[in-house]
Amino acid sequence: MATRAARPSTSLAAFVLHRYDWSESSLILDLFTREQGRIAVAAKGAKRPYSQLRCVLLPFQRITVSLGKAVLHEEGASDVQTLRGAEWAGGAAMLTGAALFSGFYLNELLMKLLARHDPHAALFDVYAATLPGLADPDDAHAQAALRAFELKLLQEIGLLPDLSLLTSTQQPVQPAARYAVLPDAGVTTAPGGELPGEALIGLQAALEHGNLPALQQACRTCLAALKLPLRGLIQHHLGSTPLRTRQVMTGLQSL
Repeated sequence: MATRAARPSTSLAAFVLHRYDWSESSLILDLFTREQGRIAVAAKGAKRPYSQLRCVLLPFQRITVSLGKAVLHEEGASDVQTLRGAEWAGGAAMLTGAALFSGFYLNELLMKLLARHDPHAALFDVYAATLPGLADPDDAHAQAALRAFELKLLQEIGLLPDLSLLTSTQQPVQPAARYAVLPDAGVTTAPGGELPGEALIGLQAALEHGNLPALQQACRTCLAALKLPLRGLIQHHLGSTPLRTRQVMTGLQSL
């Protein structure tokens, strides 16, 4: 009788979003992959002192992982795959200081707003390109990188209204007028609104073009006005779930 050949493991481009203990020597990882979206994997033996995985399974570093079969985890759930191998795939230096908190903020957004096994290749590329910008010594550039990522994330998962149109009427936004972007009403007229129409039109054009540097530059023109509306949109879709990274950053700022 002929035997069935072993199926080759799947190779994926990935970033580690989060890791937690599974046993004395192993970890469960939440990975953001380009091909499969957000997935959970079991890294057996990764905590051992001489494991080659210890210096590879780090946040904010692009890696290539190979996966094996699913394993039982948490009362019989079998959506956790076995990590067969991981290699560093190049990337920027590790984030430090404020950039480190910003990076963990991005990771928390991905974990709470993306469903498992829902691929977003374009968002993966945006995440990879955003990380170096978080460490830019120019604070305005770093903040623009954050705002641009928030916009792309909301757009990718279908939660961002067309910023060039009034949501209720679908009439074009006027460059000289001022607007608000509200969680329950989208883009709406507001004489004292934070966002000029010209800025909203520029943001939407950059989003549609798919050019991240252009989107970051568009964000720079309205950084102060953009922060609160985006925070409101994100929190609205998170519901009552608080963002831990935001709480920690707020606490540190108060000190």
